[in-house]
Amino acid sequence: MTTTFQFQSDMRFSLQFSSFFRRLSPPFTADYRRRLSPATAGNHHRVSLRLSVKAFSNDAVEKVVDKPSICTADELHYVHVANSDWRLALWRYHPNPQATARNHPLLLLSGVGTNAIGYDLSPDSSFARYMSGQGFDTWILEVRGAGLSMPATHSKNVEQSAHEISSKMESAAEKAKEAATQTRQSAAVEDGALADADVPINNGAPLTVATMWDESELVTKLTETFMRLSQRLSGFLSEGQSKVMSARLFDQLQKLLEDSYLLDRFNDIKEKLSSLLETSDNSSVANQVSDLSQRLVNIFEESQRSVSPPLFDLQTRFFTTIEEFQKQLDVMVKYDWDFDHYLEEDIPAVMDYIISQSKPKDDKLFAIGHSMGGILLYGMLSKYGYEGRDPRLAAVVTLASSLDYTTSKSTLKMLLPLANPAQVLNVPVVPLGAMLSAAYPFTSSPPYVLSWLNNLISAEDMMDPELLKKLVLNNFCTISAKLLLQLTTALREGGLRDRSGTFFYKEHLPKITTPVLAFAGDHDLICPPEAVYETVKFIPENMVTYEVVGQPGGPHYAHYDLVGGRLAVEEIYPRIVEFLSCND
Repeated sequence: MTTTFQFQSDMRFSLQFSSFFRRLSPPFTADYRRRLSPATAGNHHRVSLRLSVKAFSNDAVEKVVDKPSICTADELHYVHVANSDWRLALWRYHPNPQATARNHPLLLLSGVGTNAIGYDLSPDSSFARYMSGQGFDTWILEVRGAGLSMPATHSKNVEQSAHEISSKMESAAEKAKEAATQTRQSAAVEDGALADADVPINNGAPLTVATMWDESELVTKLTETFMRLSQRLSGFLSEGQSKVMSARLFDQLQKLLEDSYLLDRFNDIKEKLSSLLETSDNSSVANQVSDLSQRLVNIFEESQRSVSPPLFDLQTRFFTTIEEFQKQLDVMVKYDWDFDHYLEEDIPAVMDYIISQSKPKDDKLFAIGHSMGGILLYGMLSKYGYEGRDPRLAAVVTLASSLDYTTSKSTLKMLLPLANPAQVLNVPVVPLGAMLSAAYPFTSSPPYVLSWLNNLISAEDMMDPELLKKLVLNNFCTISAKLLLQLTTALREGGLRDRSGTFFYKEHLPKITTPVLAFAGDHDLICPPEAVYETVKFIPENMVTYEVVGQPGGPHYAHYDLVGGRLAVEEIYPRIVEFLSCND
């Protein structure tokens, strides 16, 4: 049984305006055809801007000939995001030539911390294959940090890098399976999780260091560390957070000198460094920081010569402290992105490319988003509506997505501790994939101590056990804490907002002029129906269709059942095809 609320109207758009040309750069060539005709209401005019992209720069895109084994699509493409260090992976599925010809390509967007695998779990359970079988030129985007996407620094050999990432993902999944088979002891599982995680973790073992101080190397390392703090990690840290980080490092170093007669000298240098770190970067500051770093190293070298037992292993601990702190800074820089980066950079770049490849006549495409993927689509429609721009979306489908979770009992409220910006300093990333892999043995085997985690993903008997295992072990990635920090605004009054905290996406949903089909699962603990409705009720009634799937006595739909549940192919996929066909 499906509960459906559908709103209809014959109201037409009063204005269509393509802003595609705003993002063009010199490597593009274009043909424009401008047509003016009377609008159906008021004194407005309909403006249709036709633009055909002839070519992309060779540096901007690349098609991988020899796909890595983890990519089960027909093709694997990479799109470089301008003004960033990322190449985004695009999985492409060719439309079935025997199916109905479609006028628009289809873009699939995944949830937070997930890759393309969730849309293509197996040949018999593949939403992407189903849609391509219905005639849609289907593309799955892996945003920065997800799946096979990679930093642009790997661009000299994209294919080789793709294979390396694929091998790492498969190896991590295999290790998790072995851990589940060989032992149920928590210690073994935790060791496997740490081994699989791509986040540097201090296991307490001292680093191997030389018996003599290497002052030049250590001074350089300290200077670089302090200068990166002064520059606020290329914009990652606010001024206040930069002070917190520097204070933390000084506290760690000060503890090494406790009860030392050199502590007063250390505190003097600490005060001078703290003052310098608040100054803009210039050569004079750099020289002063380097000089103070040298004096700091001298203090620890002098302490090392002390016969005091507490200082006996000072050299090892000093090196370890600096190394671990530097690792944390590196991780923070590596995962320096948020929701707005996806919205403003990743998706527009990929849409440009898909449109250039599929060549729809109206330069538009269809988009389907699951979880955060749907949130991104809502955000795009909201922002473009507010700015009076054409989002280039012919129709949108959201699966378990909302801009505001305050009215529901969503389990996402467990993220609230991350709502404090200072928490990003303590947890710069969340290794979700490693955590779920570590937890898997406790969810799938007796005594099932973490079996409740499965209910967050899939309702009882809704997913094949092997496919659920593949989803848990292969679909999740490491998440930027900055991304989670912004997403937690959806748990506060007013709902999701941009990184500045001044633009509330929900407020501008009434400006949407794109048809939307919104699904909710009746037993979705992550995005309950109340949360979905809290968003769709702000969309104009003539533009939205809201459906809750599931029956009172079962079967029920949890968060991932809308995409990969065993009944989705019968109850959800056909509704999506019907909706898109009506808007094609």
